[in-house]
Parts: sequence; C-alpha cells; structure tokens
Amino acid sequence: MNHDKTPALSLSSAALTLDGNAGPVEILKGIDLEVAKGETLGLIGPSGSGKSSLLMLMGGLERATAGRVEALGRDLTAMGEDQLARFRRDHMGVVFQSFHLIPTMTAWENVATPLELAGAGDAWERAGAELEALGLGHRRDHYPAQLSGGEQQRVALARAAAPRPDILLADEPTGNLDGATGAAIMDALFQLSARGGATLVLVTHAPDLAARCDRTVGLRDGRIDTAPMAAKP
Repeated sequence: MNHDKTPALSLSSAALTLDGNAGPVEILKGIDLEVAKGETLGLIGPSGSGKSSLLMLMGGLERATAGRVEALGRDLTAMGEDQLARFRRDHMGVVFQSFHLIPTMTAWENVATPLELAGAGDAWERAGAELEALGLGHRRDHYPAQLSGGEQQRVALARAAAPRPDILLADEPTGNLDGATGAAIMDALFQLSARGGATLVLVTHAPDLAARCDRTVGLRDGRIDTAPMAAKP
C-alpha cells in the first residue's frame, strides 16, 4: 500500500492563454485540481471546454501562462524543455486520439525504440511482452499501415505503458475507433493502469467511459464546472 500522500498531479490557479488571430485567447482560467496517486480521473465537458488543453498542461506539453502545475511533487512550470522531455520519458505515458506511430517502424520498433533511447537494457524483450499482453504478438513485425485502427491504438498503448509510467494521460483514445474496438481499447487502458498502479487521467466525451473512473471532473469554458455531477445527463 502506498502511503505517500504527495498527489500525482496538482494544479494551483493554473491558466493557459494562447495567441489567436484576434488577440490572446484564454483557454484555461484558474484551475485548481489534485489527482491522487493511483487514481483514475475522467475529464468531461463539451467540445472547446479545455479538456485536452488541461491534459497537455498535466503532461508538460503546454506550459501554463499563470499558476503552477506539479507532477509527483515536481514543478513542471519551472522546468526547461529538455527537463520536461526527460521527466515525461521517465514518469509519463501519453496516448492520443491520433496514434502518432512512426510509419517506417514496425509495431515492435515503435514500442522498443523509446525504451532503448531511455537506456533500458531489456527494451526489445519488454516491448515484445507488452505487445503480447495486448494481443499483438503475432503483429509485431507489421508496419502501422498494415494494422487496423484498433491495432494501431494498441501499439500506442503498449508504447505508453512499456516504461511502466507513474502517470498515464489519455486524450480521447477511442475517438477514431468504432464502438466495439473502442470498448476493447478502454478495457486494455484500465488494465494497464491497474497493473502498474499508474495514475490515469482520461479525456472523454463518452459518459460510460467516464463512469468507469474513480472520479470525474467537468470543464466548461476553461473552468472546473462545479455543478453536481449527478445532475448531468
């Protein structure tokens, strides 16, 4: 049992303003949020509410323009780009709606190469085991173009999970998949999180997926939606 009370993620008055064609656009406004270690959190809300941007702040893929973002007790807002990249490599796995696989690499290479770059001596064995666990052992030598959408997302999941990250961030991971395939991917994602004890933050439009999380947080117009969750459809 983990008795460390440091939250996996902590945001204090976090804000994100980006330059738009007509001037600055406030994407996120004063976000205060903590996610406990090992928790599964669903981020829900209408399109344009800031869900994906909040996930990007949590992963250090966007830099907060105000406030503070901490992951595992480390201040992401104080890190340089190289520090952030190393921190993500060592502690985070990120899964996107678009699979972001390297087309010239096989499934096995897509999973093993980041591990190898991180200095893992067993990169290829671990990558193979991860693909096997996701039912893709027989497809490991295939290129992304030879795989279905569901298979490509499984490869992306294997790549995110193989380093045994402390934090898994998933942005609409089933958005490009049909219902049955998406359900299988979500089963795999929750299993990966549970197996490694990883904190999982999931952006989703699907109420049934959000309901599988320990907790849901709604966003509306760049702010935490404080309306009771039970009152929402």
